[in-house]
Parts: sequence; structure tokens; C-alpha cells
Amino acid sequence: MKTGNENIGEDLSNERRSYEKYHLDERTVTDNPMDLFQNWYNQADECDMIEEANAMTISTVRPDGRPHARVVLLKRFTWEGFYFYTNYRSDKGRAIEAHPDVCISFFWDALERQVIIEGRAEKAPEDASDGYFATRPRGSRLGAWASEQSSVVPSREYLDERLEEFGHKFEDQDVPRPPHCGLYLVRPVSIEFWQGRPNRMHDRLRYTLEEDFEWKLERLAP
Repeated sequence: MKTGNENIGEDLSNERRSYEKYHLDERTVTDNPMDLFQNWYNQADECDMIEEANAMTISTVRPDGRPHARVVLLKRFTWEGFYFYTNYRSDKGRAIEAHPDVCISFFWDALERQVIIEGRAEKAPEDASDGYFATRPRGSRLGAWASEQSSVVPSREYLDERLEEFGHKFEDQDVPRPPHCGLYLVRPVSIEFWQGRPNRMHDRLRYTLEEDFEWKLERLAP
């Protein structure tokens, strides 16, 4: 294994830009944050400068208490919340089992926007996971069986051999969903919308779900 360069390092303190494209006004936004998310997501999805509007960072707390974050893809959103797919035995699956409170964030750089969602993750119903899994390409469905996600493997060749093995196992037949893979639903309790503004005076509007299931809207200092 090659050793790294001991002289690696760079001063990034002057890397900045002024955000000036849009603004966010609590007097004109919707009462329900899911309406605003729908609007912002559609704009991001239609923007030619954003490759994957559904890419999101999900942060969890491992069973030992350490935080961990990674990028996954949003698969669906409804009034109930936000859905993503994973292996239940993966690091994130084990973390959610131990600590179901999670944080999701989207950053749409071209629009100078981010959305931060706090909520509680739960496994989606099996029929929802089955329905989603059936839409995945065959190779991806085989990969779900072949990859013991987050486990240590001896080599790339081992993974390729596993994929070939399950390709033979399910040859000439449909590939079912592995019982250890499926959708999670994150039910939001807080959704913050961040719009970049000049002079670091960004617009931050936070919706918080109250006990009567109404959303409270507040402006936060940048």
C-alpha cells in the first residue's frame, strides 16, 4: 500500500462566494413544509446544473455513540415523510436499530439552498419495500444479495465472484427482495429551509411539528 504525502495541506480560509440568487420570506411560504419541499425539490430536479437532486446525506449515531454520515438517494417522499433504501444489516441499519433518531440534509449548490430534516426512522411496510425493489435493475437486485454491506471483504474479486454466484442462482427467474434489505421511512419532526443570501445573512426558516400535529414556523439567525 502506498504511503501518503506528509506535506498534504491547504489553506481554504479564502474559499467563499456571495449567495445572491433567491430569498426566503416567512410571510409567503406554505403552512406545511412538505409543500415547500415539493416546490424546492422540483426546482432542483429541473436544474441542469444538479446531477442528482435526490442525493441526501443521512446522519446516524452508531451503537457505540459515534456519529456517522453518508450520502444515499431519496426514493420517495409523501405527507408521511422521506423514504430511502438500504441493507438492514449495514452500518446505517444497525445504527438506526440502536438510535432511530436521524438527520437528513440536501444541498443544492446551484440554487444556493439546503434542507435539514430531523426525524425518526422506521422500516417501511414490506409490500412497499417489495414494490420498490421490483423497480430496480436486475444487476442491482443481484447486488443486494451479493453484497454483505459494510462487512470487510478480502478483495474486489470476491465481490465479483459473489455477484456471479447469485446471477447463476437466480438465472431465468425473478430476483426477490432479500429479507435483510428494504425501505426506511423518516417521519420528520423538524424541517429547516436554508437559502443563501449576501453578507452571510442567510434566510433560515424552521418548521417544527407540535403535539397537535400542526407545524410551527420560526425564523433562525444565520
